[in-house]
Amino acid sequence: MTKPRATREGYADALLELGEELPNVVVLDSDLSKSTGAARFGKAFPDRFINCGVAEQSMMGAAAGLAACGKICYTGSFAVFATGRAFEQIRNSIAYCNFEVKICPSHAGVTVGQDGGSHQSVEDIALMRCLPNMKVIVPADYIEAKTAVKAAAHISGPIYIRLGRPAVTPVNGDDYAFEFGRARVLRVGGDVTILAIGIMVGEALKAADRLAEEGISAEVINVITVKPLDEETILASVRKTGRAITAEEHSIIGGLGGAISELLGEKHPAPVKRIGIGDMFGLSGSADELLRHFKLTAGDIAEAARELLLYTQ
Repeated sequence: MTKPRATREGYADALLELGEELPNVVVLDSDLSKSTGAARFGKAFPDRFINCGVAEQSMMGAAAGLAACGKICYTGSFAVFATGRAFEQIRNSIAYCNFEVKICPSHAGVTVGQDGGSHQSVEDIALMRCLPNMKVIVPADYIEAKTAVKAAAHISGPIYIRLGRPAVTPVNGDDYAFEFGRARVLRVGGDVTILAIGIMVGEALKAADRLAEEGISAEVINVITVKPLDEETILASVRKTGRAITAEEHSIIGGLGGAISELLGEKHPAPVKRIGIGDMFGLSGSADELLRHFKLTAGDIAEAARELLLYTQ
């Protein structure tokens, strides 16, 4: 098995390959390029890298201008700043115009760790998902992040790709091929559907292993693309199992849990249990401590499955 690597590393490696392959790719950052990994692109292609300083609004505006001139722009920052501070510029200058800007911030979710609630973005998916023309991708591991970032250059319009700080155990093999808009069934089951994104995909697989020991068959789906959802795959699974759990390192309001609940509410009503951050901000602590505190572990997913089965059988 490949060693654990952060999804932000996949971004950095993908940019270097894109720089070689596509001369119209430009990368912008907001004085965080060492953390996001974009500094490596800047060293290799200094004439196509712009450090905008601590000015995310200006970065998004510049990216929109460059995209209007035919460039494919990638922007980096921390998720809380890229989506919150620059929301108006993303909305009016990028999404409204349907420009080729790929917004790929790192340090999303509570696994940012000791930086605390001010830097832990738990609402970024909700902010980006509500924008017309915006696509939302949440990779589960390094290889998925790398292939998604590369694929984004060939997908029309603005895209939000959510990346993380910590190294994560891979859930995909080296032969993995990203398919935009397609979820992946990683474990087949018949009792409950577990729909997960990002770091929670690995936890969902561990939960399925625990449940299997108890005779509970869980189907695990890596949703990957939160917008647009792979409705066909998701609905087929929930029709089979009759119940669903969503798992995300994000608020349960407006993120994956919201998206799945909306889908099922309209097209196949079924019980849903949402695993994620409640109506609250993050806290300071180590990544592992925070995952336990906010009940974002395999054990918590397994317990949710038991409760769901108990009340719906």
